[in-house]
Amino acid sequence: MSQPSDPVAAVRAFNRFYTRHLGVLDQQLLESPYSLTEARVLYELANQDGQSAKDIGTGLKLDAGYLSRILKAFDDKGLVVRKSSPVDRRQYRLSLTAKGRLAFGRLNRGSHDQAAVMLDALGNHAPRVVQAMTTIETLLGGNEASQATLRSPRPGDMGWVVQSHGALYAAEYGYDASFEGLVADIVAKYLAALDPSRERCWIAEMDGAPVGSIFLVKASDDVAKIRLLIIDPVARGQNLGRRLTAEAVGFARQCGYRKITLWTQSNLFAARKIYEQSGFKLVASEPHRSFGQNLVGETWELAL
Repeated sequence: MSQPSDPVAAVRAFNRFYTRHLGVLDQQLLESPYSLTEARVLYELANQDGQSAKDIGTGLKLDAGYLSRILKAFDDKGLVVRKSSPVDRRQYRLSLTAKGRLAFGRLNRGSHDQAAVMLDALGNHAPRVVQAMTTIETLLGGNEASQATLRSPRPGDMGWVVQSHGALYAAEYGYDASFEGLVADIVAKYLAALDPSRERCWIAEMDGAPVGSIFLVKASDDVAKIRLLIIDPVARGQNLGRRLTAEAVGFARQCGYRKITLWTQSNLFAARKIYEQSGFKLVASEPHRSFGQNLVGETWELAL
């Protein structure tokens, strides 16, 4: 491919093309009531609960006055709730309300579907486009650490889910091979009876490799179940577990489920913290002997 005679003009032309292609110039993004900036603020609130307005403004490089007006509008619509910071009572921490998470879930689903349609139309050229995007992000990001992205599963991912659960839980918790067998059985049943309209898997990817997963499956018409949340050690520290859980919860709300349940163990402290911060409540616990260990199983629930 020949090099453009004017690289600056080429960059500007690409920016005009891509913003037009994604429709971000429209006053409302993805036929929603929100602008692109408002949608980005919703994204930040959904993926990192308890931020201050200053945190959001710094992360998005937004003018404080402009951000204040956005947050005021969200407040008026019942999308956010403010709580005084335990460290400094003059500061407020922001969280999405149930209405706010529903609004984000719709936006997030629309954005996902838009990207999926675009990639599907590209056919065999899709991997080249994705790789080009990754290259642009990596080079323009400078020294920023790699950040995980969330996507739908691809061939080979389910094998990674099984293998990574077996290896990580053996290394960190001493689980035996029966745990890997359980994960393999869960994955096999998910693939055999998948209802795409009400069940979904998300894979977290970083630098082209899977680093996390979460599944939302149907337990009944009204109840969904979260399964197989895992974060590779190389991707920890990014609130990735919270992001994956937020995706599953948002999708469950869209599907009309009334409750989400999950089963975990009392010694999985990081996972328990994620569930607690996401609004789940511990409703039952029971000791058991599984995977070569004496454990205390816990059932957590979230009313939607």
